[in-house]
Amino acid sequence: MRVLIVDDEPLARRNLAVLLARDPALLVVGECGSAESALAAIATLAPDLVFLDIDMPECDGFELLERSGPAPRFALVFVTAHHQFALRAFEVGALDYILKPFDDARFERVLARAKEQLRLPGASARFLIRNGATLEVVKFCDIDWIEASDYYVTLHAGGRAHMLRRSLAELDGLLATHGFQRIHRSAIVNLDRVGALGIGADGEYDVVLASGARLRMSRRYRQAVRDRMAGM
Repeated sequence: MRVLIVDDEPLARRNLAVLLARDPALLVVGECGSAESALAAIATLAPDLVFLDIDMPECDGFELLERSGPAPRFALVFVTAHHQFALRAFEVGALDYILKPFDDARFERVLARAKEQLRLPGASARFLIRNGATLEVVKFCDIDWIEASDYYVTLHAGGRAHMLRRSLAELDGLLATHGFQRIHRSAIVNLDRVGALGIGADGEYDVVLASGARLRMSRRYRQAVRDRMAGM
């Protein structure tokens, strides 16, 4: 597992590096003390896991995440001394959130979760959806399909609909490696939920899900869907 550490405090970077060095399955590919160096490292080093400080002088961790691209292809753990950012961290898709100072046991639990997600991404990855005063867990593997809803998306999972403030383009990149496929400019499906490809009277294809939902598929995505279905 390729790990990148991003923190403007040298001692904090060093502490994380020492903890990570204990695990032979991990390789620290870089340590960055600024947002600019972190953006360059993310682009060139292709980390699997990033430990990211939130409070940095050039730009905070959330802004750095936005600047890294619409669909980061790495697992993310925020590390911060400020507890008030916890909810937002999960809303932007962070795997976990470590509050400084932390002990070895807490760090080991976070690391175990990260390793599990990178081994079995479809089974362990999840969204946390705010619903009033609670956060609901929606696992990627439980989602049937996703549709665009203005500035939000709607996750359809187990007969329920969950609103998430993310763009469909962002989720397209994030979920492509988790068994999802774009079928229309406003829809993404979980390929494990596809029961059939139907052909309408007009010759256009529909995607028929196991739930019975029938979704129109654009011509531009037809070959990609068929190729991925055939390769599964």
